[in-house]
Order: sequence, then C-alpha cells, then structure tokens
Amino acid sequence: MERPAWAPQGIDISVPSVSRMYDFYLGGSHNFEVDREAARKAMEFLPGLPKIMQANRAFMRRAVRHAVDSGIDQFLDIGSGIPTFGNVHEVAQAADPGAKVAYVDHDPVAVAHSQAVLEGNDRAVIAAADLRRPKEILANPEITGLLDLDRPVALLLVAVLHFIEDADDPRGAVAELREALAPGSLIVLTHASYEGIPLPKEEAAGTVGVYKNIRNPLIMRSREEISQFFEGYEMVEPGLVSMPEWRPDTPQSPEQEDPYAFSGFGGVGRKA
Repeated sequence: MERPAWAPQGIDISVPSVSRMYDFYLGGSHNFEVDREAARKAMEFLPGLPKIMQANRAFMRRAVRHAVDSGIDQFLDIGSGIPTFGNVHEVAQAADPGAKVAYVDHDPVAVAHSQAVLEGNDRAVIAAADLRRPKEILANPEITGLLDLDRPVALLLVAVLHFIEDADDPRGAVAELREALAPGSLIVLTHASYEGIPLPKEEAAGTVGVYKNIRNPLIMRSREEISQFFEGYEMVEPGLVSMPEWRPDTPQSPEQEDPYAFSGFGGVGRKA
C-alpha cells in the first residue's frame, strides 16, 4: 500500500482508524482504503451513517456559536479528529476573532493534519493526548499555554465518549475535567445510541460489530446513561435531545429531516 505524502511516518496504514472513517463519512480526503472499506461495511448495516455525522457536525457548529454568544472565548475540543470544513476554530473565530481553541486527539493522522491546518494560527493548537487520561490533558503545555482554565471554557466531547468502554471509566474522566473548569464553563456533548435509529436494533447492531472487529468498540448508550455525563452541569434548553432538535437554525418540521439525523443525542450543560 502506497503511503500518501500527508500520512505521518510510523503509523500503520493497514489498520482502520475511527477518525479517518469519520472523515470519510463527511466526504473528506484524509482517509485510506482500509478506512473506506471498514466504513462501507458499517454502512451496509446503517446506511444513514453519513447523515448522522452531518447532523453531529451541524449540532457542534450551533453549540459553538451559542458558546460565543454566551461570552465564552475558549474552547477545549477532545477527540477532535481530522479537521474538516467548518471545524471549531473556524466557527468560533468567525464569531469572535479572539477566540482560542485547543484540539486534543490521540490519532497521529489527526494530530499531524491538524498541525498543518493550524499553521500560522496563534489562537489554535493541537495536543496529542487521550480522554481516558484527563490529567495529561490538563497538564499538557500546548493547552495550558493557550487556555486560561481559571476562566470559563467550552469543553467539547463530540462523538468521542461512545468509543470509551465503561471499564475505562468515561464518567470519571468527564467528572475530572469538569472539576478543573471554572464556573460558567460549558460542556458540549454528542453520543451514539440505538434510540432514534430508524432500524431495528438487531440490524443496527451490525455496525457495532464492525467497530468491534477493528478494535474500536462502539458503545451505544441509552439517553438515561448519556445524561449522567452532565452531572454537575445545568442543562441548557432544550436539554438532551436528538441533534436536529437542539436549537435549529431554521424552524422546520421533523418530516423535512432525514430520519437518520435523529439517531443519538446531543446537549449542552453549564457549570454553576
């Protein structure tokens, strides 16, 4: 397999990556054939995956604009993936040119590509770290050099927690990050769930099997389980809802949206 010029040396391009599969779903070009093959297998069971990812990104952009409108000018995006058009720094800095954004990912391709995209932007950085080790994130010099954690921050955990198994204590990691944030900070979170998927659970479970086979288990949690990540936060209206239902840009009836867009949940919480 030929290694593309943009692919960092030292990574195994024969193993699928969830961040590169996500890039493929969104129509990006920073993915390998092994990622596309795995994504296509997942789409055999859940053909609406690209629409789910689009709804996820649209929710993220609305939530970032809400954060800026609320007076927040610092963003910590953990599990940020490969930058695509309309990423956090573009949305935030379009609304507030002084906004600062720290991205965090453990995928070397995501980190390397982010470095290239962010070159020359002194208000955005990328740090190589893992959500499962929050202390390392909070102590990372790239992050502490840009963000002032004594002031409110918008913490983004968008489409990342469903890749962390219960054995790795995702609730504990989220709680540890919450304790490090100043009052007035926001949490912006999306999570996969069987709830809302316009298919029988047995069919949709085939996609979960694909991710398990590539050693990146996809954990489908219930709305009640997802709501527990917001412990210590006051929910921002309209609460934890399907992503198109969270403060849509334009009023429209549910019939106008692709049914797959309503798969999973998104929400924003404010730390008192």
